Amino acid sequence: MAWHCNGTTNQEMVTKLKDAGILATDRAEAAMLAVDRAKYCHEPDPYLDRPRRIGYNVTISAPHMHAYALSILSDQLFDGAKALDVGSGSGYLSACMAFLVGSGGRVVGIEHIPELIEISTRNVREDNSHFLKEDRIKFVVGDGRLGHPADGPYNAIHVGAAAETLPETLIDQLAPGGRLICPVVAIKGFQRLQDLLQVDKSTDGAITKKKLMQVSYVPLTDPTTQLRN
Repeated sequence: MAWHCNGTTNQEMVTKLKDAGILATDRAEAAMLAVDRAKYCHEPDPYLDRPRRIGYNVTISAPHMHAYALSILSDQLFDGAKALDVGSGSGYLSACMAFLVGSGGRVVGIEHIPELIEISTRNVREDNSHFLKEDRIKFVVGDGRLGHPADGPYNAIHVGAAAETLPETLIDQLAPGGRLICPVVAIKGFQRLQDLLQVDKSTDGAITKKKLMQVSYVPLTDPTTQLRN
């Protein structure tokens, strides 16, 4: 289903993602229509369905992965919700999440490279400046593996890089009824793969985990290792 939803405009890209069944909720569709990928991907043909480099050895994910993430988290990104985007990169998915949580919600994008914080803030300012003015989105410098407890707990947490093991610290920062999605390294025989895991916290605090699909993300690591790779 994935990797073929290329578009020449944001509308065409979103339509193809919907037609393919990847963009599975009306709310996720509305978010991707409201946030123009071209403002976050500053290369030719920004609506191609593939990851693109944004500097500092990180990428903006392919549109189909953003569509999956927003569809999976739609119910948790309700009006007034709190969300955390770990490895926020260009700021694109953080902005989509900010659209969904509304002016009464708050999205925190966390990155350990200060320059990426500057880039993402500038991108949002050029695309949906009211998200910043309303304080419904902010970007912070920090180790995303540790989350950002100061603004938690979170109804939705998205991790945009592959962790060696599922970060328990992030699960601790989920609110009751919250959902986390995170790529996690999986060793199968001689292969090093990645599984996209969904973690749900029930209203009584019980945790359930589910494998959704195999994916391919850059590693969730420290700044020195990232810049060296």
